[in-house]
Amino acid sequence: MKVKVNDHYDFDIEVANKVLRVDGQSISVDSAILSEKNMHLIYQNRSYQIELVSEEKAEKSSVIKVNGTVYHVTIQDQYDLLLKQLGLDTAMASKVQEIKAPMPGLVLSVLVEEGQEVNKGDNLLVLEAMKMENIIKSPATGTIKKILIRKGHKVEKNEILICF
Repeated sequence: MKVKVNDHYDFDIEVANKVLRVDGQSISVDSAILSEKNMHLIYQNRSYQIELVSEEKAEKSSVIKVNGTVYHVTIQDQYDLLLKQLGLDTAMASKVQEIKAPMPGLVLSVLVEEGQEVNKGDNLLVLEAMKMENIIKSPATGTIKKILIRKGHKVEKNEILICF
């Protein structure tokens, strides 16, 4: 499978017979699951505390925190890669109608206006959650139909923020 971290780093990950391979190299880690959303890893004599902040199973993406640093992770399995090779990935993509808050937080700024055309990956707004600033990006190309929040607005998880 392909794993992308913060839209910058791509890794090929393979797990077979309890062996983890990253970009073709075998990796040895000791891990302990502490709770449903927390685990501890030891890799090359270094300790890592990992927390699952949020997860979007339909989009195969997650936000994780490793030793206090936030990472956005997306995964493509062999089926996603096959669809991409066949050119069916964009044809089968569902049309995005709205952007929902991935977590409770405070809107620090809204970076778009109603009627504005946006491309996939464009910054839409900045949401502060757990003392971290998170930039919410457009998951698809489209036109902003309605903005339901403003700067200083407190939002709850899954609250609709922007409609396309």
